Amino acid sequence: MVRCGYTMMTEQAGPRELVEHVVRAEEVGFDFSVTSDHYSPWLASQGHSPYAWSVLGAAAQATSRIPLMTYVTCPTTRYHPAVVAQKAATVQLLAEGRFRLGLGSGENLNEHVVGGGWPSADIRQDMLAEAITIIRELFEGGHVNHRGEHFDVESAKLWDLPDDPPPIGVAVSGEQSCRLAGEHADLLIATEPESRLLTAFDRHGGAGKPRVGQLPVCFDRDRDAAVARAHEQFRWFGGGWKVNAELPGPASFESATAFVRPEDVAASIPCGDDVTSFVDAVRAYVDAGFTEVALVQVGGASQLPFLDWARKELLPALREL
Repeated sequence: MVRCGYTMMTEQAGPRELVEHVVRAEEVGFDFSVTSDHYSPWLASQGHSPYAWSVLGAAAQATSRIPLMTYVTCPTTRYHPAVVAQKAATVQLLAEGRFRLGLGSGENLNEHVVGGGWPSADIRQDMLAEAITIIRELFEGGHVNHRGEHFDVESAKLWDLPDDPPPIGVAVSGEQSCRLAGEHADLLIATEPESRLLTAFDRHGGAGKPRVGQLPVCFDRDRDAAVARAHEQFRWFGGGWKVNAELPGPASFESATAFVRPEDVAASIPCGDDVTSFVDAVRAYVDAGFTEVALVQVGGASQLPFLDWARKELLPALREL
């Protein structure tokens, strides 16, 4: 049975609302939760971007059962990997073992804010691999000194360390990132139901490890309203990560998606209240081999109606998969 997750999308709700939403997600029966980690929203119409790690700390205290996970954090530019290790260890303690650390090579949208330019994809992958090595070494509990190609660490030690460090997931989109994930990660993270990614992950050492997908959806009793909201706030999604990782800000995404039509968005994002269309979209991930799927309900103001509908109609249907 696929595990069904809920996404706290920091780009579309404020910090207090995000915590309220994940509390409700736990109450209605979602199996796990994930949160994005952004400095900026994709589009100005989304309107938010609070600090994800503060939200995670609050969520860890406000919930008691639902697992938490970053989806994903970039540990190379905006954050130094030694700081990510400290944050992750602290959240794991607050969550009493319910936290997983999802990592990725980042997007220019968020990482450019600290200056220094935006490295090529190959360099970003090398930086991510080195960062994971540092994080894992810090999770072991001793003092760490590191002189690497991209990072230095001076006598760092995590003084508050959980008995079980957070499992590390790595976001993938192609062969290179699948190799990195297979070699360094405890689980795979993806946003497309592509079996080729899982095959590559397995080939490089990922066989038997969890694989977590993410799916945007837009529930509304009025399907036209759902399509309009998905187009207003989520039309950036169809650009793919080779494009989405490179653009520097919301204005760039506005320009890049100027000619995306509502019907284009509706063709890739389930909209409305037809349970079958939502289940079919999740089934694509299940058929590809994913073990977990986190849903993203589009629109910050629509989270509670979605969660109530999920409890009554969607989750029971998904349990049949």
